[in-house]
Amino acid sequence: MKNYELKRSRKIYEVVSITKLLSILLCGVIFFSTYGTKVTSQLELKNNYIDIRVVCFFCIAALVLMYTNWRISSQDSKESCFLKKGVIITEIGLFILAFSVLIYISGAYASRYKTIFLFIIITSTIELGKKWGVASASICSGIILTMDIIFKPININNIYFESDLVLSGLFILTAWLLGDYVEIEKKHREQLTNIANIDELTSVYNHRFFQQSMTYEIEKGQQLCKPVSLLFIDIDYFKNYNDLYGHLEGDRVLAELAALIKKNVRGQDIVARYGGEEFAVILPCTNEEEASSIGERIRSTIDLMPFKGEENLPKKKLTVSIGVSCFPDKAKTKAELINSADDALYRAKFFNKNRVEVYYSVLEELKEDIQEEHIDIISSIKTLISVINAKDRYTYGHTERVVIYCDLIANKLELLEEDRKILKYGAYLHDIGKIQIPQEILNKKMGLTGEEVEYIKKHPESGIEIIKSVASLKKVMPLILHHHERYDGKGYPLRLKGENIPYLTRILSVVDSFDAMTSNRPYQMRRSYEEAVIELKKCKSTQFDPDIVDVFVEVLERNTQYIE
Repeated sequence: MKNYELKRSRKIYEVVSITKLLSILLCGVIFFSTYGTKVTSQLELKNNYIDIRVVCFFCIAALVLMYTNWRISSQDSKESCFLKKGVIITEIGLFILAFSVLIYISGAYASRYKTIFLFIIITSTIELGKKWGVASASICSGIILTMDIIFKPININNIYFESDLVLSGLFILTAWLLGDYVEIEKKHREQLTNIANIDELTSVYNHRFFQQSMTYEIEKGQQLCKPVSLLFIDIDYFKNYNDLYGHLEGDRVLAELAALIKKNVRGQDIVARYGGEEFAVILPCTNEEEASSIGERIRSTIDLMPFKGEENLPKKKLTVSIGVSCFPDKAKTKAELINSADDALYRAKFFNKNRVEVYYSVLEELKEDIQEEHIDIISSIKTLISVINAKDRYTYGHTERVVIYCDLIANKLELLEEDRKILKYGAYLHDIGKIQIPQEILNKKMGLTGEEVEYIKKHPESGIEIIKSVASLKKVMPLILHHHERYDGKGYPLRLKGENIPYLTRILSVVDSFDAMTSNRPYQMRRSYEEAVIELKKCKSTQFDPDIVDVFVEVLERNTQYIE
């Protein structure tokens, strides 16, 4: 709708500009038809050139005014709106003055060209609405009636006054009717805009308007060098609520939450229903800290609000999780901003829900630990990971969860700071070689063929090829290459056995396998937490390091809030 409004405004501007240009040309015709003989005689007698100067002045002033108006109208920034209106009002005044002078020199009360005022009455009504149109019509009517009274010779009967009263009524009636039409059309446009842009259930903006607004706000932020923040808000355990009480009750909760979110944001913020039970809030000219504060205000308000039937939810409370990201600090494009806010929301959902999480990327931390000349490579790796995430949503969620699990077990094992970082970077990059695997294989819903399995088994070596030029990642390479090795030596690609497999890699192997078992894949359903723990214990000393399995199981038991 914004594009439609922009095109409409430009079209109206073009029509009004052409009308004004034609009125200026008509002024020239009137001037020379009325005053041309006198100008010619003055030129021949070489007495003075005041009339030529007047003509030049009017022409130059009109052209400069039209050019200025064109330049200002072509700008879309809100800062120019007041200035644009001021220029239009000034322009109307100058046109009325110019027309008044022309009527005066063409006979004043006896002029045949009084209807020229209709040009400016029509254009002012179209541009500024009924109020300004009627005001312009009243001023024009006053001018012609005043000329009838002032300039009529005393001893001559004024036959023009009555006809000018009718003409004045025509001026005002034209402005009034045209103004009514403009207002009706505006209201009708607003209704269509609401139908197109407003979500019927929640009365907030819909997904389409969100996408358009994101594009506009990002572009404006770039022009003004201002930040733009984004909140993603997801209702915790909403599926449980729908299953318990039905979709009608769920719809009622959605509407209530939308109203609460709108109540806790600022006037310039844009609240939209992103999809399902997920909402988005665009925060123009807002940095990450301010956005996080607004997100926390929304979360706490909803947390304190009682909802019907919430006592039967897993946490006995209906809550929301919120992800926060900021342009340009955490994202350089619209797509990156949406993805990073979604990543932050994912972390908020993982970390026990009912919380606000600001976007954090392991790769941003990694940039601080590598040489300057490799920064571009890390940025390229980040892009590759985004491509993998787009190809295989499982890989994205899996990677984030593995990073979190590795952080938990690193705390339990009291690893050195350097080993913590290597484990974290390895967890984040261990599946980067999947960029080489076709999407149809990654998302295949049936069992893989032997050939496809062999293709997938190449991803550790492909990952090494991608990062081998980064010397700072040398210590991370074993985790990428060997995370599918088995403790009994039956893994791949090098069939390493026991303690020949690097220690940090053995940790990653346990964590990686646990999350794979407890995640949905296109070709298999997820196992429960209990089933996955049983499988880990069953595979001790065959697939996994037994000591690491014992520690990881203990970590899971102490952090059950992280397990869905």
